[in-house]
Amino acid sequence: MNTAKRNIKYVEWLSAEDMHKDTLDWISELEFTKDEHSFFENLVNLYTLQLIVTKKFSESSEIIDAINQSEKANILLLEAIKIHRNELQIIVDGIDQLKEEENYKKEHRNLIILVNEFLDDYQSLKTQLFGVFREIIRNEKQKYLLKNR
Repeated sequence: MNTAKRNIKYVEWLSAEDMHKDTLDWISELEFTKDEHSFFENLVNLYTLQLIVTKKFSESSEIIDAINQSEKANILLLEAIKIHRNELQIIVDGIDQLKEEENYKKEHRNLIILVNEFLDDYQSLKTQLFGVFREIIRNEKQKYLLKNR
């Protein structure tokens, strides 16, 4: 059973503290992902020529597009989670608002799915990017060694 489905089953029993911890964990992970996006953009800038030479130009532009799309999705997801975190007071305010509380839990379930899907997609993107840049760096190192013999 995949993690997202397993997590959804338990949302009904999550306490406000648990849901708050989830949002803080997500925010932390997505903030780190923002830093990684910057790192990948710097790599693309540093190795633009090699990307064009070693790969077809269309593949290079696809890599850049994938990073940009991931970055935009990360920003949107991060904002949604911050809003969700701020709405936690519906659960902890001591006022019985059953419909609003149920909506909050439903939104939390949806965020579990969205965050897990985003992180799975992002992990695939990172694996692909590291493979591309590993190949470029290896080729550059070989050229350097041959040149300096």
